Amino acid sequence: MTGRVRRVLACLVATVAVLSTATACGSDTASDNTIRFALDWTPNTNHTGLFVAQQRGYFAESGLDVEILPYNNTSVDTVVDAGNAEFGISTHSSSTFSRASGAHTISVLAPLQRWATGIGVRADRDDITSPKDLDGKTYAGFGDPGEVETLKRVIRNDGGTGEFTSVTLGTSAYEAVYSGKADFTVSYLAWEGIEAEHHGTPMRYFHYTDFGFPEAYAIVVDANEDWLNENPERAATFVRALQRGYQAAADDPDAAARDLIAANPGAFNDEKLVVESQRMLAAQYMKDANGRVGGQTLEQWAGNSGFLYRSGLLTGPDGSALTTEPDWSTYFTNDYLDASR
Repeated sequence: MTGRVRRVLACLVATVAVLSTATACGSDTASDNTIRFALDWTPNTNHTGLFVAQQRGYFAESGLDVEILPYNNTSVDTVVDAGNAEFGISTHSSSTFSRASGAHTISVLAPLQRWATGIGVRADRDDITSPKDLDGKTYAGFGDPGEVETLKRVIRNDGGTGEFTSVTLGTSAYEAVYSGKADFTVSYLAWEGIEAEHHGTPMRYFHYTDFGFPEAYAIVVDANEDWLNENPERAATFVRALQRGYQAAADDPDAAARDLIAANPGAFNDEKLVVESQRMLAAQYMKDANGRVGGQTLEQWAGNSGFLYRSGLLTGPDGSALTTEPDWSTYFTNDYLDASR
């Protein structure tokens, strides 16, 4: 997972070619009783609660057969919408883009309650001390819909013009910034942020909420809404077992990190990074004000997704910009959560 892409505004375009890929990557051999969960990247601490639930038998004791689908190049929301997975890891913005464009996906759980990404520059860059200093600089990006517009708005909110050069580098973006070939990128604080420290390249970060952006759920678990409606009891059983896993990861991050490592032998070159990452997520991002994991609020959905709508970034099924603000209460649900957890 070294140098992995943490998407700020994630993929949403479900073309015929993409849907064909989604069908190809689906598990044709899965039984009718299998619940398939799609990963958005190789195993990492965004997935810890899932692997805790697997390792500790939460799924098994609930009578669930859960298959974890490995990451592929198709966006998770496309895979879930196509019916090739019942659930998967997404982001607040990706989930918003997907449903706005007509996908039958809905967020059922938020493992992270807050933004966990930031605009990253090398800490030794004395010429870049705030977003407005990014004018005229080179952005090492990922080609996600909306990412450039988001960055422009942050810069303008800080008093800059928002004019910069964007180069799509994907997983090479971080190394380009570390080596000085590019000036800034978007980093996931609980992975690339720690990784940069371990590599001796400390970074400086600009946080979206400091520059006019509403709070967002860094990651969410999206589900196929048609499957939920057909299988409400199994859906609730699965989501509650998953919620239990994420709550355990928040309450005891060191033990949860060990579960993640044990479930994925050989996947992590730096196991200390895994532990530090899980500790950071547990301390800063996973729990709400009541110490619980998973819940979502209309206020936060209306704030962040509404911001995307008002910025003209959302398009409907026909590809045209939305002209009526969606009912954000239909984009998520807490109905499958254990309210006592």
